[in-house]
Amino acid sequence: MGIEAEIDGRIHKCGKGYREWYVGTTADPNQRLFKSHNVSQEQGAWIYRDAGSEMMAKNIEAVFLKKGCKGGSVGGIKPHYVYAYRMTRTTRGI
Repeated sequence: MGIEAEIDGRIHKCGKGYREWYVGTTADPNQRLFKSHNVSQEQGAWIYRDAGSEMMAKNIEAVFLKKGCKGGSVGGIKPHYVYAYRMTRTTRGI
């Protein structure tokens, strides 16, 4: 199963649709998800995968932005991970 299918599967399993999810790229998914975005590691709906390269991570991010996910191009240095999380009252879309 590819990364795009895994993220799609997570979104559909956790519900709320694309507009309720944030997608991005990063070099450090733990820092980005759990510190910067304030996603609950234990109770939040989230996923991240190593896309292997910055270009592949950006391509996957672009697919989900076109589907309606929130997000933006922050990424940091060599952001080869792509991540997604369901937004809540306590998360921060940065």
